[in-house]
Amino acid sequence: MNDMSPIEWPNGARCAVMLTFDFDAETLWLSRNPDNARRPGVLSQGIYGAKTGVPKILELMREESLKGTFFVPGWTAEKYRDRMDAIAAAGHEIGHHGYLHEWIDPDFPDKEREALEKGLEALKTTVGVKPRGYRSPAGETSQNMIGLLHEYGFEYDSSLMDQVSPYRHILEDGTRGPVELPWHWSMDDAPFALFAIQSPRPIHTNDHILNVWKQEFTEIYRWGGLVNVVTHPQIIGRPSRLAMLREFIAFMRRFPDVWFATGAEVASAWAAKENG
Repeated sequence: MNDMSPIEWPNGARCAVMLTFDFDAETLWLSRNPDNARRPGVLSQGIYGAKTGVPKILELMREESLKGTFFVPGWTAEKYRDRMDAIAAAGHEIGHHGYLHEWIDPDFPDKEREALEKGLEALKTTVGVKPRGYRSPAGETSQNMIGLLHEYGFEYDSSLMDQVSPYRHILEDGTRGPVELPWHWSMDDAPFALFAIQSPRPIHTNDHILNVWKQEFTEIYRWGGLVNVVTHPQIIGRPSRLAMLREFIAFMRRFPDVWFATGAEVASAWAAKENG
C-alpha cells in the first residue's frame, strides 16, 4: 500500500503512535571509536541512559499506562541485564538494534549477518526474547539486511524514512518481506539534543523540540498515518525531557481516536488489513 489513504487502524483509530526507545547505552560511542573505551567521561553519557534514563522512562510509561518498544543492541542487553528484566517485566516490547550499534556497510554482508545473529543470541540469552522487530543503528541499512530480516523471521523493520504509513517490503525475487514501520529524524530526539565535543552543535530547547513534534503529529493525524517517535534513554531520560515527553503524550491524547501501540501491534494490525 503506497498511496496516502488513511490507514484502517483498529477500533476506528485515526492514527497510530509508537513510543520507541533506542537503548544504546555506551554502544553509540564504542561503535564509532573503540578508543572511547578509555574515555569514561564520553561513555558516561550512555551509562546515564542505563543507570537513570531507563528506570525513569519505565516510571513515566507506568504512570501513563502505556506500552512502548525498546530497541536494544545485544551488547547493551548483556551488560544491563537488570534493566532488560525490568523492561520485559513491565510488558514492553523488546526489538533488535544490532549488536554494538554497528553502522551497516553493504560491502560486507557477512558482518551484517554476524551482528544480526549476535544480537539475536544476546536477547535470547538475557530475557528469552525472539524479537519481532528490528531497527538499524543510525538508520543505516541495506537491501541485504531486509532479506536477512525475512530469513530470520522478523515481522517488521523500522529503519526507513520513505513514508508516514506502514508498507510491505517485496524482496528482489518477489517474496513478501517484513512490514516497514517508517520513522524520520524530525521525530527523533538525537538531532536536537545529542551533543558531542568532537562535533559540537547547539542543544535545542525543549520548546523547540516539542513544537516540531506537535506539528508533525498534527499533520500525520490528519493524514491517518503512523507517528513513530524515536527517543534514546540517554537523551529523553534527562529530567526536563521526561517532562517534555509527558507533555507530548498529553497533547496527543487531546485528539480523539489516537491508538498508542507497540511496533509489533502496529505491524500486526496493518498486516491484518493488508489484504482486507
